[in-house]
Amino acid sequence: MATSAGPEIERLISLLAKLPGMGPRSARRAALALLKKREQLLVPLAASLAETAAKVTSCSVCGAPDTRDPCSICSDPARDNSLICVVEEAGALWAMERSGAFRGKYHVLGGLLSALDGVGPDALRVAELVGRARSSKDGGGEVKEIVLALPATVDGQTTAHYISERLNGSGVEISSLARGVPVGGELDWLDDGTIIQALRQRRPA
Repeated sequence: MATSAGPEIERLISLLAKLPGMGPRSARRAALALLKKREQLLVPLAASLAETAAKVTSCSVCGAPDTRDPCSICSDPARDNSLICVVEEAGALWAMERSGAFRGKYHVLGGLLSALDGVGPDALRVAELVGRARSSKDGGGEVKEIVLALPATVDGQTTAHYISERLNGSGVEISSLARGVPVGGELDWLDDGTIIQALRQRRPA
């Protein structure tokens, strides 16, 4: 197949196209933007990618990516050790941190249970979560609550149910994020599942 650019540029486009939300056309536009601003974008980006690849590791406690182990959150003495928020991936952790509403610790599963995709419990960091809850109980019960902040999907709810069963008897309270009408949301734009959850979790006005 004929190429419209050199092999290095074609490889850059091919790699960019593998990113979430990027297709071949978007990748070509992004590559062109990088090439047009080589000194301002391409060179610093290449250096940052190389440095990140060399330094980033997974936290041995929570599984989040960071340049230190334990990560900056796990090693922060100001965080509440009695709360652990369980998330699917690091992106959800970053979203929680942007809100500034949660001051506990985290646990990144690394995915969700999925029979369709062949993802079982051994592929996730469920055992490590159970270990954190059990060791806390044996050592004096520091962890008091585990918040399941998982997607409101079939796989997310299956994973949440499995985790709840695994943590049964740990002495730790298990909770999940409330679901319902978002702030600024209009009913006619919401799906049926969201409306049902909002009705089930209604509270006095």
